[in-house]
Amino acid sequence: MKKLNRSILELDHKRPIKVLQFGKGNFLRGFADWIIDILNEKTIFNGNVQIIESTDNGLAKKLNDQEGLYHVLLEGLQNGMKIQETRLVTCVNGIFNPKDDYKTFLKMGKNPDLQIIISNTTEAGIRFDPNDTDVNQLPRSFPGRLTALLYYRFLHCKNINSHKIFVLPCELIDSNGDALKDIVLQYIQLWKLPERFKGWIDTNIEFCNTLVDRIVTGFPKDTSKETQKQLDFEDHMIVTAEPFYLWVIEGPKEIQDIFPTEQAGLNVKFVNDLSKYKTRKVRILNAAHTTMVPFAYLSGFRTVKEAIEDKKIGDFINNVIYQEIIPTLDLPKEELTSFADSVTERFKNPFVKHHLISIALNSISKFKVRVLPSLLKYHNQTQKLPQNLVKSLAYLILFYRGKEKDGQMIPIQENHEILNFFSDVWQNNTVEKVVEIILENKELWGIDLNKIPNLKNSIFKEINAYNNTRD
Repeated sequence: MKKLNRSILELDHKRPIKVLQFGKGNFLRGFADWIIDILNEKTIFNGNVQIIESTDNGLAKKLNDQEGLYHVLLEGLQNGMKIQETRLVTCVNGIFNPKDDYKTFLKMGKNPDLQIIISNTTEAGIRFDPNDTDVNQLPRSFPGRLTALLYYRFLHCKNINSHKIFVLPCELIDSNGDALKDIVLQYIQLWKLPERFKGWIDTNIEFCNTLVDRIVTGFPKDTSKETQKQLDFEDHMIVTAEPFYLWVIEGPKEIQDIFPTEQAGLNVKFVNDLSKYKTRKVRILNAAHTTMVPFAYLSGFRTVKEAIEDKKIGDFINNVIYQEIIPTLDLPKEELTSFADSVTERFKNPFVKHHLISIALNSISKFKVRVLPSLLKYHNQTQKLPQNLVKSLAYLILFYRGKEKDGQMIPIQENHEILNFFSDVWQNNTVEKVVEIILENKELWGIDLNKIPNLKNSIFKEINAYNNTRD
């Protein structure tokens, strides 16, 4: 097979670096960089990405050896059809580690073509590290490094007010742009940087809250040799992803002028308030996962695909989404239904083996955030209990008993205090008392769920029905 490089592909033209990207992981390469590559093809964007790495795990050398080139392989269902598409991504300039040369890293802030800064440093990446005490030394934290880079730009650019830079963090935390800016301001205070720099940040750097959605599974270990043979290239940085993707960006209208995704027909939405889109994702996609896991697992299934293709589980999830969750949401029904259709299709992806037990991580807190609001709102709107959401709560309580009906232990991944609480309750009480004690625990749910009329009795009946049913 041929080595993957720009000369063999006759990719001699160079684009200006318009995007600085903190994070070299699979997600950004299979999501943001894939989008930017399409922008280069279909619009006048004409920009490359310089990746900044924070952890040295050998990937930088592999990608730099391939001169920033790699393939994105899309695998999944789209409108009922199996999709397998490959795209050679050419927009990545390479990967640079600031540990190798802090001054060279800072000088990237002077780049007159720089328009966008993207990050995905994991949820733990957006944090303030009080040990980063000197701007003249490479900070350990991503926000510290970003502050140092922007300060260098502030000091050395002749025309620092030439254009705005848009910061698009993709970390999965609430108000990620606002959170990142707050930490940058903390570093300005810690390092005693000029007040004028703080004003420059407010005027010239736009921190946008974002919401991202795409399953990116990364390098296809099991099929890599076959895939590379089909590509006729030796590619050690292939990224596999599902066809579905969504990027919601909360920011001023001017960002659309420099990031013309609409012209390319990309599923990127620019909004004034992304809270409704976040609610839609959490209450439909994430809630469907959380409601599915206990019921499907205790019914003998182990992956999302096999569970959703079972009639009993499939009907249950459809009823949860379309009959009980969507009526509680404020977005247009057509938009909600379209999104829900894409969710159920994604669950059936024949190329992704999504294990239920991995989704079950910290299910109690997930249920509180993702599912409980829909249950409460449905009851408030109709004065009735949503039958399927109630069933999901009953099976969650059964799941946290820690064993299946045949005595097989369930490898639950959860906070030890919560595990100990459930273990103690299940060992020392009748089923009726178990339900009562669990529902009244405000630390789990935020409220005493026993106060919801008929909820305790309905859950008790569901648990009894499960215990009395033969396999």
